[in-house]
Amino acid sequence: MNTPLRLTLAAALLASALATSGCLPLAATGAAVGTMAVLDRRTLGTQTEDQAIEMKVASRLRENTPQASSGVSVTSFNRKVLLTGQVASEDEKRLVERAVAGVENVQSIHNELQVQPRPSLRTTASDASITARVKTAFIDAKDLQTNAFKVVTEAGTVYLMGLVSRREGDRAAQVASRVAGVQRVVTVFQYIAEEDATRLSQQK
Repeated sequence: MNTPLRLTLAAALLASALATSGCLPLAATGAAVGTMAVLDRRTLGTQTEDQAIEMKVASRLRENTPQASSGVSVTSFNRKVLLTGQVASEDEKRLVERAVAGVENVQSIHNELQVQPRPSLRTTASDASITARVKTAFIDAKDLQTNAFKVVTEAGTVYLMGLVSRREGDRAAQVASRVAGVQRVVTVFQYIAEEDATRLSQQK
């Protein structure tokens, strides 16, 4: 990765993290989001659709499973939905999945909900730190396109999503597994041919 792109990615990741904590003005937040959107391998249309899916799922869960909704995190990438977080029972876990399945444009669901109590604020803060460290490790790796990956961390488990080649996926899982604090790595990739991965990276 060339130096200007590396610096751009690093700045965008930092701005995104600060925006989450409310430390950046709206203009800076918009610039960071815009940068990451341009570097994403998904089309802008797909990115917009994924955002819509996440909002629709959140709304449906509030309506259909209000007790569970506050403990469930929803991530949509290329219309594949990852469910993480905690619920009170196996029945509630299944109920959440059924609710998500009814949302328009959802193509598949990866249900990683755990039947256990909600994590402490300390654990939540640790997860955010792990996500940042994994993203930084991807930037530092010489053979990975950072923009190809979505990183979600829940109770020390890192979930990796993205449109990647098999080589990229294996390498990203290896890099993430070596980051301090990571207990487990789960891959939720959509695999594409190596030549397609190269073409998509060159278009950004």
